[in-house]
Amino acid sequence: MSKLLIVDDERSLREVLQVVFKKEGYSVSVAVGYQDALLQLKSNVFDLVISDIKMKDGSGIDLLRDVKSASAETLVVMMTAYATTENAIQALKIGAADYILKDNENFIDEMRIAVSKSLEFYRLRQEHRLLKRHFSHENGLNNMIGSSAKMKELFHAIETIGSTQSTVLITGESGTGKELAARAIHLQSSRSDMPFVSINCGAFPETLLESELFGYMKGAFTGATGNKKGLFEVSDTGTIFLDEIGEMSLAMQVKLLRVLQEKKFRRVGGTEEIAVDARVIAATNKNLLKLVAENKFREDLYYRVSVIPLEIAPLRERKEDIPFLAEHFLKKFNVQMQRSILRISQEAMRCLEQHDWPGNVRELENTIERAVAFETTEEIKAERLPPKISRMNPAETNGSDKIPESGINLEKHLEELEKSYIVEALRKTGGVQTRAAELLKMSFRSFRYFVKKYDIR
Repeated sequence: MSKLLIVDDERSLREVLQVVFKKEGYSVSVAVGYQDALLQLKSNVFDLVISDIKMKDGSGIDLLRDVKSASAETLVVMMTAYATTENAIQALKIGAADYILKDNENFIDEMRIAVSKSLEFYRLRQEHRLLKRHFSHENGLNNMIGSSAKMKELFHAIETIGSTQSTVLITGESGTGKELAARAIHLQSSRSDMPFVSINCGAFPETLLESELFGYMKGAFTGATGNKKGLFEVSDTGTIFLDEIGEMSLAMQVKLLRVLQEKKFRRVGGTEEIAVDARVIAATNKNLLKLVAENKFREDLYYRVSVIPLEIAPLRERKEDIPFLAEHFLKKFNVQMQRSILRISQEAMRCLEQHDWPGNVRELENTIERAVAFETTEEIKAERLPPKISRMNPAETNGSDKIPESGINLEKHLEELEKSYIVEALRKTGGVQTRAAELLKMSFRSFRYFVKKYDIR
């Protein structure tokens, strides 16, 4: 239900518009003038404001500026009985969605159309942003690859879970495809046409995570220059995916539990209770029951998020999926790098199947990406694979003496190593990319792809 604020010092018109838009299904508030509108904007967030231009205690143009300053996403439709081209142009330049004349005999109908069109345009723009960001419809079951018994069980579970509204907890090691599974559940549900919003809870400090999830009001903290919707509000009627929920602090766990129990929350710095209907899917690579026993994760929250548990097996337990995944990634990077590599050699595929893949599907994807970049023939050969994969001698590939006790982010380490080689090749060749590509024994297209990927200048 979109929230409207009608601002006019003429009581009769205010009441007529209030009745009209309530019948249209909107949540409608009214303000008797400029100052009253400012007070309401401080404690509430509206999707659209309808304002007169000339009022006894202030200007509608000034109110338009105030609204846009407080919340750039709030739409404003201006109305006036004293139309001038100058006022119309000024209002539209500042950011008004439309400009309606009061003395028009079709004023009410025009206002209804203006509000409906403005909100529909805003909804489409939001959907476009979400689709662009998440590529939701490219990440359903069709993009989850595997023919193993474990994957078939997973596909069946996702199809079954999709028809429910319960919270889901997806567990599995890093790189197994937990977000892909969450997207697939969303696309199998009745909410598939609504937003799918994801956030990595471990990527934000506590205070920033709260403002990301719940939004904030202007002035709530340093840097809060306007009102902002949080991801729970954006995902209303859709699905919100909370990745790495085990990284969430105890204080944030309390706030999340309240949202799950009451379906309401407050923005940071706000007083208004905002109702939300979002399906929650959480994921973690940690043992949450162990964290509960260690008092690092709330037991009541655990049972709230794990109504339906779903586990994704690591790649080493479903090695029959490796050839299908490898071929899929070969096609993907052929397109991205404009290559035409036909196949993966039998020897290379044997090496891939024998590797344990501690980084799971993500590690396999990165391995094929690098192989495509460096391969100069029509098939990927074993020597194009990393030494730890192509040399199957445990004594040579273990590398346990090189891993620090605190562990290592293998994916990030390999990316940094890759980038350093490209930078060094460019340094040695004086920045000539064709010569640098030759030095690294890779095609110029592949070299250019990685230069762009790592934003090397």
